[in-house]
Amino acid sequence: MKSGSLKKLFRFTKSIKKKKFSALLLVISILTSYIFGVLSFFILEKTIIQEDVVYEQGVNLSEIQAKVLPQKGYKVKIKWSDLGKKMIEDGVIDEQKLAKAVFGKDEIPQAFKKYLDGSKQKEIIVDQTTAQFWVDLFWGLGLANKNPILESGPMAEGGNTANYASTGGWTLGKQDVMNYYSKFSYVQLSAEQQKIVQEIADNVYRPCCGNPTSFPDCNHGMAALAVIELLVSQGKSKKDIYKDLLTLNSYWFPQTYLDIAYHFEKAGRDYAKVPAEQILSKTFSSAMGYSAIKREIGQIAWPALGGAGSCGA
Repeated sequence: MKSGSLKKLFRFTKSIKKKKFSALLLVISILTSYIFGVLSFFILEKTIIQEDVVYEQGVNLSEIQAKVLPQKGYKVKIKWSDLGKKMIEDGVIDEQKLAKAVFGKDEIPQAFKKYLDGSKQKEIIVDQTTAQFWVDLFWGLGLANKNPILESGPMAEGGNTANYASTGGWTLGKQDVMNYYSKFSYVQLSAEQQKIVQEIADNVYRPCCGNPTSFPDCNHGMAALAVIELLVSQGKSKKDIYKDLLTLNSYWFPQTYLDIAYHFEKAGRDYAKVPAEQILSKTFSSAMGYSAIKREIGQIAWPALGGAGSCGA
């Protein structure tokens, strides 16, 4: 073979080797980038998970629970007097139906009879075991007590008064619910006291809907209205009334207020020091307000969470 031909063959072979080497480098580069990308993803994901764990560990869930739902319960200084007995006598509450609905029995347990027998009770204790009993008693009272909020407020508009959850859902009476609606003067209020009731009711929301207590279209709203009427009539300060209402709402909607408390604690605020009026406002306690908070904080695994409140007897 001639010398020129050998040189050409050598250059051709060298060119092929260079191309193979370049291709090999490209493959190695692609594989390296892929492996680096996968490893980076898993490292980043692990870091995010670790940060979330640290972040949640930084907020003591048990301490928050103790603030929102005290294990020993909460005493509400409220003169219940003979209201339970009066509602039974007037047929607003059928004692056997109440026993079935709350306790699943034919009779009211002895520990609760004192609230129905006319004895002069000056306080009530609310905890996770008594929350349903009190929401039902207050519901009946709010429904039957005569008040302008029921007669000229949103409940009376449109001719649908009997069709709301707070009215149509009341099955604990002896007769049709509208036979009791705003009928009895259980709680006497002066004109000035009625203004205070209206003011507080306008400002207090509940997480099952977007309505204030002045539109008590569900059982919790009607129950809250009764509490406001009673406490205002007994001369409690607005600050104390909001505090009592927040505690009751917390036992009626434990998930909601544990989450709201977490929201504040996460932001560096002591939940126990946040004004109750602020927590009960539309911003936090309405269905829309709570939904925004829930989207922000995600799902929290509360150690001792019970069932949430529902709008029914």
